[in-house]
Amino acid sequence: MGKIKFGTDGWRAVIAEDFTFANVARVAQATADYWKSESRNPKSEICGRVAKVVVGYDRRFFSGQFAQRAAEVFAGNGFAVVLTPEPTPTPSVSHAVHAQAAVGGVMITASHNPPIFNGFKLKSHYGGSSDPETCQAVEGFVDRNAVRTEKLAEAVAAGRIVIEDIRPTHFAALKQLVDFKLIAKSKLRFAHEALFGVGAGCFEQILRGTTCKVTTLNGRHDPLFGGINPEPVEQNYARSQAFLRKHPHDLCLVTDGDADRVGGMDGRGNYLTTHQLICLLLRHLVVNRRGRGRVVKALTTTSMVDKMCAAHGLTLTETGVGFKYICAEMLHGDVLLGAEESGGIGFPGHIPERDGIAAGLMLLEMLATERTGLNQLVKALDKEFGPHRYGRIDTHFPLEKRGELMEHLKANPPARLLRSPVADIKSFDGVKFISQDGSWLMLRGSGTEPILRIYAEARSDADVRRLLRLGVQFTRQL
Repeated sequence: MGKIKFGTDGWRAVIAEDFTFANVARVAQATADYWKSESRNPKSEICGRVAKVVVGYDRRFFSGQFAQRAAEVFAGNGFAVVLTPEPTPTPSVSHAVHAQAAVGGVMITASHNPPIFNGFKLKSHYGGSSDPETCQAVEGFVDRNAVRTEKLAEAVAAGRIVIEDIRPTHFAALKQLVDFKLIAKSKLRFAHEALFGVGAGCFEQILRGTTCKVTTLNGRHDPLFGGINPEPVEQNYARSQAFLRKHPHDLCLVTDGDADRVGGMDGRGNYLTTHQLICLLLRHLVVNRRGRGRVVKALTTTSMVDKMCAAHGLTLTETGVGFKYICAEMLHGDVLLGAEESGGIGFPGHIPERDGIAAGLMLLEMLATERTGLNQLVKALDKEFGPHRYGRIDTHFPLEKRGELMEHLKANPPARLLRSPVADIKSFDGVKFISQDGSWLMLRGSGTEPILRIYAEARSDADVRRLLRLGVQFTRQL
């Protein structure tokens, strides 16, 4: 039957190989058993809550059917289930979990992974990614009890499964999060690269009736995602870049396959890194909104954030990779912004979850407030804090050698990175070498795919390329 193992954000596997109806039922039963055990625990935060579960799904092959199977298992275990009628953004599911006081939720998605993958994202009652302890506990319940299920038609007739579009409530909350009146009258003309994912049409729906003009690109439902992985990185933007060169806009927002992450381009198709978007949003929150609080970033996020926090007197908290760690910090409170290199961004006053649609709307609010071009804002950040250029490559590396490589790097660090001595080493998630001049190189195994990621940041693109080559050389030392 295969082992169920949760990674950085849920359990993911290749469709029809390990991601099968039988295995989805197994992990759904384990999740049901865990939630029932928690609901009986008087010390549990979810004790006494209504036993409701929210289940959603993305546009991947058979996602709707996998979601139905999970819903049938939850219904068979006595839960009241809310099942979405069509592909739905992950943050909409997270928002519904919190808004409806559910014990948790499940999103059938593999996010940005290749089309052959699907996944089972677990959401906890607070409306965010479940913490590692919860995921490990669910793993421990796998195969402890036989799968109990109730057919969809019977459960719907009995009211144990309710088919509900949860997006309108999420979108209404987003309008409260941002200055929607300002956006509505801004006359912004922006494009949305949906990467064939569930974000398609969301901005059009939210901004219907305003002065904004939205052009959705690559919005059709294609389980193969047009031959790409639906991740907000430049190599996936070729179609939209060609369109924007012919048809300029003020901005192009990008959402990933399940719309919980954001990327972007300027209005003419020039790539913006997720780091630049994070820094633009941080500046907007501090300068325009006069916000205060802690800034939480994942280890692989630009060091410009560090400099901005120092300049504005903000406390910076650094976490491992995976928004579940940022979520945990947001639950502690006093967080101004939570962000990770992959484009996951979370805001206070909303769910403790990354939300690509929320981030997109906040960028629109920024432009409506500034009333100046996006590139001018990026240049101003570079002028104030210095250039920060970034690169990442993903390389296949034997899983059985990954641990050995990390131990070798910790024990044998380089004396310098390019021209600057190594000043610090961080190894709580992968291994990160930081030089005296602020440039850095990091190697880390993916938590969702059998690959090794190599990250680098420096003052120039040429230096980034040199650091990435150095990272590749490190992988050949064993």
